[in-house]
Amino acid sequence: MNARTNSMNIIEGELERITYFNEQTHYTIAHLKTAVAVTPVTIIGFLGGIQPGETLKVSGSWETHPKFGQQFRVKNCEVTLPATIQGIKKYLQSGAVKGIGSRLADRLIKHFGDKTLEIIEKHPEKLTEAEGIGKNKALLITEAWNEHHVLRGLLNFLQDMGIKTTYGAKIFHLYGRQALQILQETPYRLAEDIPYAGFQMADTIAKKLGTQNDNPVRIIACIFHALELYANEGHTFALKNHLAIRCEHLFKIPQDAVHKQIESLSESGEVFVEKINLDKDEVRNFEFCDDTPEFSDTSFSDTSMVYRKSLYVAENSVASRMVALVSIPVEPAQRDADFIHKQIHHELGIELSPAQSAILKDIFSRKAAIISGGPGTGKTTLIRAIAAAFKAMNQKVILGAPTGRAARKLSEVSGEKAFTIHRLLGFTYSPENSGQSYFGRDQDNPLEAHVIIIDEASMIDTILMYHLLNAVPLTSRLILVGDIFQLPSVGPGNVLSDLIESDIIQVYYLNEIFRQAQKSTIIINAHKVLKGEFPDVDTCMDNQGLTDFYFLEQHDPKKVADTIVSLCCEILPKQYSLDPFSDIQVISPMHKGDAGTINLNGLLQKKMNRSTTQAEVLGNTFKFGDKVMHLKNNYQKDVFNGDIGIICSMNINQKIFSVNYDGRIVEYDHAETDELTLAYAISVHKSQGSEYPAVILPMTTQHYMLLQRNLLYTAITRGIKLVVIVGTQKAMNIAIRNNKPHRRLSGLSFRIKRNI
Repeated sequence: MNARTNSMNIIEGELERITYFNEQTHYTIAHLKTAVAVTPVTIIGFLGGIQPGETLKVSGSWETHPKFGQQFRVKNCEVTLPATIQGIKKYLQSGAVKGIGSRLADRLIKHFGDKTLEIIEKHPEKLTEAEGIGKNKALLITEAWNEHHVLRGLLNFLQDMGIKTTYGAKIFHLYGRQALQILQETPYRLAEDIPYAGFQMADTIAKKLGTQNDNPVRIIACIFHALELYANEGHTFALKNHLAIRCEHLFKIPQDAVHKQIESLSESGEVFVEKINLDKDEVRNFEFCDDTPEFSDTSFSDTSMVYRKSLYVAENSVASRMVALVSIPVEPAQRDADFIHKQIHHELGIELSPAQSAILKDIFSRKAAIISGGPGTGKTTLIRAIAAAFKAMNQKVILGAPTGRAARKLSEVSGEKAFTIHRLLGFTYSPENSGQSYFGRDQDNPLEAHVIIIDEASMIDTILMYHLLNAVPLTSRLILVGDIFQLPSVGPGNVLSDLIESDIIQVYYLNEIFRQAQKSTIIINAHKVLKGEFPDVDTCMDNQGLTDFYFLEQHDPKKVADTIVSLCCEILPKQYSLDPFSDIQVISPMHKGDAGTINLNGLLQKKMNRSTTQAEVLGNTFKFGDKVMHLKNNYQKDVFNGDIGIICSMNINQKIFSVNYDGRIVEYDHAETDELTLAYAISVHKSQGSEYPAVILPMTTQHYMLLQRNLLYTAITRGIKLVVIVGTQKAMNIAIRNNKPHRRLSGLSFRIKRNI
């Protein structure tokens, strides 16, 4: 057997043994016996379907592991079945084909010789010619062979299509033995089953298989993918004409063809189309991603709304449930409000302000209410008082928040047990049932509470509000608490603002900054920003008269990044006795650029983490001890979007590592690392619902597209003891003056008004 290596990084040899194989991801570590090397070559990569005894021709790159030495990372793999009797015997006895053991292998080889594998693969009907093999046994051998080779065929197909084989395991687990047939016949199923990335793979495969741009199946897949893009940008629907323009721009589909398929999807009930009255200026205020082309005047001839079914149902349900909730008369309070006020003062030691007292007295007459206010205005104190007041009336009160971080913070400051909304609603993930999930609490099994208080309500998106309201009994009261000046939810919708705009719910505003909060320059400056004023800042950090708010002028974005690294790793830990990992959080308006999260994470990781234990996975470098963030809700692991932890253990060989989230250890394998990112620097959006002892914020004109007042305000209010802004006054002034944040496409407000 010949083996070779050359400048193209191609190796050929016999697979000697497999030292590690992950059944979920098909990540493999194996030894390849070549004619060139004295010792077997260690190969690593996604190599499902290979077995000892096979001849492999692999292409990829050499790399040196600090512990295990030289390894060959496989990008593509071609498999050749053994041709000699000795090789075939070794191959079958390795267990490659289930059901074929040593004795059966001997009988097959005795009868078919070096044609044994060819008979199994191409002429399985002849297997019964061998001694001791009946029809049932032949069928079992054939099925086992087909199952073994379907993965290999799938991976080869993906390689031919130019798709990363890292997705092979996920696709195989989705579709099983039908995977290759499904990709060849109905590739756009990937777009439905693997969010976002699935469409890119499906479209690549379909085009290479000859699908034309204007094929109706492709157009429908493109429409749904575009609607997914809108949802990722926060919109609950798309404007019909703009959707057509976007599909033409992104997918090269004629607008007329898009309109035709939208009509077809509307008739079948897969999307919902409704007319909305908007003028050109209103539409231009909506927020779209960077790849959106400029609107033309003709794009306003039809401003119909196009919804995906799930968001249409959710938005309508939120509107009707909220109208139903507030329409039910309120039972009169069992005790006098003044008596309850005095009792709260006696039991909790809380001295309410006149504004807080007025809210407490009035809220007994409300079925639903919103309490809004900035930092230091007493929202949490009022939550404690309201909860205590209803408890004094023997009513059960539940406290909740959208995220685990927000729920923990609410528990700490209120002294009451608080839960995530998902936990309140009994969310369950069922991996054994095709990964289906459901909420245990709904209209048929509602929450058991007289009063439900939800903090950080600005973070609630349309889908989560839909499930929450489904579980709120119409006999209960619902109180939403949040800061409407913060950034809206990451998910689609603008729920809190839309509820306020609908004018169906009593809204209480807390504007007075309490005396103790007045000592915080952070809180004072947050309110200054809200008023459109430049904050009071200290521009020099030294050891004399340390304050809690600094602005450091720096015009060069690269020097901004260097300054942030110095602040995080040297200056702040020394002057303020802060732990760079647990006390300091860098927050950036965007991901790209010198002062974006991507570059800052690379710089901070290099400076803060000198560990040599690291793993290169899916294009990212993770080290032992890294600060990482979970990127999407994973209910199976009970980890949620925005949770931050520390990598506490790593198995470099198997590329499995564990993350410590406040004392709870969660394990990740190789394929799950796309759910993690470095968290030395995070986006302002990801910081919502969290507070940190110290915050460092870059503000440069590189961030021009995202420089808005509510973004700056949100970032400032994340800091508890210290905020340091590094950048230019010009960028700060742009953000402060820009008080017209881009609107989201959301129909909740007018749907509520229509239901009244």
